[in-house]
Amino acid sequence: MLQIENTLSTIVMLLYFAAMILYFLFIAFKRDSFSRVAILLQIIGFVLHTIALICRGIGAGRLPLTNQYEFATSFAWGLCLVSLIFVLRFHFPVLGAFAAPLVFVIIGYAAMQSKEVHELMPALRSNWLGFHVSTAIIAYGSFGVSFVLSIIFLLRDRMKEKGFLDQHIPNREKLDVISYRSVSLGLLFLTFTIVTGAIWAERAWGSYWSWDPKETWSLVTWLVYAAYLHLRLRRGWQGKSAAIFAVVGFVCVMFTYLGVNTFLPGIHSYA
Repeated sequence: MLQIENTLSTIVMLLYFAAMILYFLFIAFKRDSFSRVAILLQIIGFVLHTIALICRGIGAGRLPLTNQYEFATSFAWGLCLVSLIFVLRFHFPVLGAFAAPLVFVIIGYAAMQSKEVHELMPALRSNWLGFHVSTAIIAYGSFGVSFVLSIIFLLRDRMKEKGFLDQHIPNREKLDVISYRSVSLGLLFLTFTIVTGAIWAERAWGSYWSWDPKETWSLVTWLVYAAYLHLRLRRGWQGKSAAIFAVVGFVCVMFTYLGVNTFLPGIHSYA
């Protein structure tokens, strides 16, 4: 099963790369046929990615969510899923053109990690593992999409009116609303992540909160996005200010994921 997973992972990376190139060609040559093929390749890649994760789980005899490689490839899976949902829901292939490079970079990072299967430490042998990590994957994927949408929003001012891209990108008001929905989805799942993590920590170590670096930065990230929603709903923050706030939020997400493991090791260093 692990050999099948390795083969599928290589195919998935190639499919994501091909989709990314086709999205770029869609923008460069202004042909919708490129975007349709890119979306199709991304869907096929996502399906094979799902099968690869299942094979990894069967081969490892557990959920494939417990080390850097497994979380990175799952992060790419979550980002691909959420971006596809938004691309198809809003008929928005330009979003795919911006999201595809991020998906490819994350799965490329996963490919550089050790794929060796290790036995779970006792604290990780819990049913809470699936709830805790899977909600984090969806949260990170949603925040990734909000980041991409915010970048598109900030670049949209430079686009010529009635140009090809302008016709394929929603107006600023709709972009702002779509980004808001993505942040809301991400914050909901990040809340689930923190709550399930606290319950799991109490059962594993006898304490709901230990101020581990990843716990602390997860809380910081939650507070940043909670401030985004508060300022939007109570103070009417929209447009450019909200987009910049969402970009800052995703910087916090990436520091929580990569920076903490690199500079602030703790009990979450395994993922």
